[in-house]
Amino acid sequence: MGKTQKKSGKGPSDPRGGARRGRKAEGAHVPPQGGILGRIAYTLTLVLVWGTVGLAGLLAFIAKDLPSTEGLIGGANSQTVTFLDLHGKVIARRGRLSQSFVTVEDLPPHVMQAVIASEDRRFRSHFGIDLRGLGRAFWVNMQEGRVVQGGSTITQQLAKNLFLRPDRTMFRKVQEAVLALYLEASFSKDEILSLYLNKVYFGAGAEGIDEAARRYFNKPASQLSLVEAAILAGLLKAPSRYSPANGNDLALSRSRVVLQAMLETGAITQADYSEALRTRPKFAPNLFGKGSVYFVDWVQSQLQDLVGNTDKNIIVETTLDLSLQRQAEEAAMGVLAGPQREALQVAMLAMTPDGALRAMIGGRENGQGLFNRATVARRQPGSAFKPFVYLAALEAGATPETIVIDQPVRYKNWQPENFTPGHEGEMTLSDALAKSVNTVAAQLCLQESPEAVVAVARRLGIVSELPAFPSLALGTAEVTLAELVTAYAPFASGGDGAIMHGVLRIRTQDGEVIYARSGSGMGRVVDPLHVGQMNQMLMQAVRNGTGRQADLGARPAAGKTGTTQAYKDAWFIGYTRQLVAGVWIGSDRGPASGVRITGGTLPAQAWKAFMLRASANQPIMPLPGLDQVAADVPSGIAATPDFDELLGQILKESEPEAGRN
Repeated sequence: MGKTQKKSGKGPSDPRGGARRGRKAEGAHVPPQGGILGRIAYTLTLVLVWGTVGLAGLLAFIAKDLPSTEGLIGGANSQTVTFLDLHGKVIARRGRLSQSFVTVEDLPPHVMQAVIASEDRRFRSHFGIDLRGLGRAFWVNMQEGRVVQGGSTITQQLAKNLFLRPDRTMFRKVQEAVLALYLEASFSKDEILSLYLNKVYFGAGAEGIDEAARRYFNKPASQLSLVEAAILAGLLKAPSRYSPANGNDLALSRSRVVLQAMLETGAITQADYSEALRTRPKFAPNLFGKGSVYFVDWVQSQLQDLVGNTDKNIIVETTLDLSLQRQAEEAAMGVLAGPQREALQVAMLAMTPDGALRAMIGGRENGQGLFNRATVARRQPGSAFKPFVYLAALEAGATPETIVIDQPVRYKNWQPENFTPGHEGEMTLSDALAKSVNTVAAQLCLQESPEAVVAVARRLGIVSELPAFPSLALGTAEVTLAELVTAYAPFASGGDGAIMHGVLRIRTQDGEVIYARSGSGMGRVVDPLHVGQMNQMLMQAVRNGTGRQADLGARPAAGKTGTTQAYKDAWFIGYTRQLVAGVWIGSDRGPASGVRITGGTLPAQAWKAFMLRASANQPIMPLPGLDQVAADVPSGIAATPDFDELLGQILKESEPEAGRN
């Protein structure tokens, strides 16, 4: 009886919480009673459930913006743009050459086998992500201490090419993996491979296997031979590097790696392998106009402004002359031959005095989207900037026979020095420019004011920022090669400013003209008398001065060298009556070890080699304005011997490092 009353005292009315314990026992899940193993199993179950929920949520977040795959198979092709040179020869085609979507059923088996063997050997067996391949790549990269191998499958590469930006972030890699699973769930293996082969980039502006086959071999992809298929599959690793448009040695070397992979995977027999190694492929005509890629990229970047948005196939008639382009490439690469010059880069431009571009070299590499050192890179021009200083002096009343003094110039921490140590004293303005005397250029800049020099350079075509410091006279402000060549053009034209251009006309394939160039340039920017005086002095710079290695003999030519500190940049800008051309040779990252070049050596040599060939069929003509120059005009300006007061009025802060000859 007493025990019953005790139990009753702990019932629902018990103030110590017996009711709460009772409700918990009725409604809550009680962990299994199985000791420590039971509790571990219970915990693992909870982790698995909530981990699955969390992963599903994360995947949902990542996938919420995934694009639709509808319409990918057999989708519409992009616009085709055909670029023609001055004589109607095809320079390049951008966009689709092929107007059809190619499936794996349309292709010889060895095309797919080559791609799978070189890019993703387990393509047929994985689910979009190759865990074994990822593990192998991770292990190899750990051993090497750097990324030397990737584990992306064909499906992952397709996901990246179709939908993603090329960001190297963890989130982008996760998106790529999710998209790969998404594609594997949406398409068959053959459909994924078909999409990949139609969307992947093969270099030289070729997107898709059929376009690449037509561009490189002048045939549809359905007719590719084994060795041709191996070459195209080999491009996928590094399209710009291995592209046959850059020379076929690397492309053939890479194709042998692909053939070996095909042999190892059983895709081909030993006999097939040996036969392919003996086969020399026949590349498409006009494939090796490699340097024109820079020109095509430059022109293509202007099409939006010229014609706006259009989905029509268009033909762009340009100013480029393919024969001059080849001559420019041969001249530039010829002076860079040799092991000590492998680290040097080169840029070259040639145009008519009215600005029509005839040749462009943007660098030694040749591939789509590369850095164009002719139109984009800004570098110190050194003494190649001095003609604008001398023109400012002429416009203030000096003549080529004006007496100036080569003497020390100093202000605070700025003391320009000549390329050759020492000072020569009195000399004519013409001799000072021919010898590229830095102290005289600095004095002239101070005498006429840095602002006056800036105004002259702007008027002739320099658009980059030009700080109005006296050291500007020595070429310390950075400019592009395109600006310098444009700014020298008035000396060749007789005083008219030029606008560099590469497009003459744009029309649709059915003949409708949607753009035609009009206008003749900037009009008169230099007085004819001063043009003649500048030509007289710059001809002397070529005949007897720092530009002697650019002398064209009987053909009148003028120009100026430029070399910057530590020999990082070397220039020669020169012209005849028919053509203005400029060459820059130097290093992207700093002075090339063991190489000391000046504007009067390799750049002048390359310029001369090009101009001799480019002008071979042109009549010999005098430079403009020389008939207006009176050599015996008395001088009226001499250099000012005391510069401290004048410098103090102009210099308010430390100067940039001065350029050299």
